[in-house]
Amino acid sequence: MTVDENAFADLGKVLVIIPTYNESENVEPIVSRVRAAVPAADVLVADDSSPDGTGEIADKLAAVDDSVHVLHRTAKEGLGAAYIAGFRWGLDRGYQVLVELDADGSHQPEQLPRLLSALRSADLVLGSRWVPGGQVVNWPASRKLLSLGGNTYSRLLLGVPLRDATGGYRAFRRPVLESIGLSDVASQGYCFQVDLAWRALRSGYRVVEVPITFIERENGTSKMSRAIVAEALWRVTVWGARYRLGALRRLASRRSARQGSA
Repeated sequence: MTVDENAFADLGKVLVIIPTYNESENVEPIVSRVRAAVPAADVLVADDSSPDGTGEIADKLAAVDDSVHVLHRTAKEGLGAAYIAGFRWGLDRGYQVLVELDADGSHQPEQLPRLLSALRSADLVLGSRWVPGGQVVNWPASRKLLSLGGNTYSRLLLGVPLRDATGGYRAFRRPVLESIGLSDVASQGYCFQVDLAWRALRSGYRVVEVPITFIERENGTSKMSRAIVAEALWRVTVWGARYRLGALRRLASRRSARQGSA
């Protein structure tokens, strides 16, 4: 789906942030697809000093398109750090909508209009693989089970009413990112996505999910690792324990207050 220049003018300036590390085969086609899908949106490639020349390719794209920008980072610090750097870059330059999108083609830019349309009645829109209409393509059963299990675990422990809190295709309104405490976000990998969605919900923002088709990458190497999975499991468990303990304390406090006034 491609839209005209003014289709989302009511939302304000849109920035699509694409973090990269060794994505030389993917960066040019994904940037081109974003620019075609939503011509009014700007693109920021946040490159973690890729040794394969991804940053240099992005520079060439920016040299011929004023809507493409490049943020060169000094080291590979993880997905969360790259997105936070991109968010800050965009907020400093007045963007009203900031979008997360993977460089490997798994997030189809042609579905971005769907997310932006939903943002008109929401503060954060998640592209979801696990709501009706969502799907994944070319994933083995083990990856599906890992994703479904991780989302179920997060939903049960944190009380997050989301089917796909770990997904990384999402659109934020500016006030969400300004108020959820980016400076103390330490999570990386896919746990970062759970963290931000949970913070938005706890802050009272309206978070909605729209179905997307997620396609496994065809070029390059996946960044998924056991360390990323372990971090997500550990952090969600810690957050969940604190959340449940806090809820029990609040319940005990209310009961004590009622008994004291009886």
